[in-house]
Amino acid sequence: MAGSATTVPSCIFCQIASSSITTQLLHQDDKVVAFPDINPAAFRHYLVIPVEHIPTVKDLQKRPEDYSLVSHMLDVGKNLLVKDAPQSNHRFGFHQPPFNSVNHLHLHCFALPFIPRWRHLKYMPLGPVGFIEADKLLAKIKPS
Repeated sequence: MAGSATTVPSCIFCQIASSSITTQLLHQDDKVVAFPDINPAAFRHYLVIPVEHIPTVKDLQKRPEDYSLVSHMLDVGKNLLVKDAPQSNHRFGFHQPPFNSVNHLHLHCFALPFIPRWRHLKYMPLGPVGFIEADKLLAKIKPS
């Protein structure tokens, strides 16, 4: 996988993934965990993170294992939102450095609308920085 370490003890998301701290998990398997965002920006706002510590999207490469992981993260997010907010429009993506708030890869899964509406500004694509839609990241890391 992309990460060099399995977990980082000081990483809050590693602590959540290893159940070191109590968080309401919406999904858990051997590759990812999902939970509600602590500061939701939309009607539903979930995060899907890998169990393995991978700092950012910049650490992903055109490798089958990275592509498979991001695809799985997206599938988990889609399934959660289809179940919890079937009537809403959904949006999925990642912050890119330097705009990521936690240095542990995490997929934002939104059931729109953004609440309040201005929160959409934080999730706008800004080229090689800012927010990248999940499908664009998958195209970028798809193995040749």
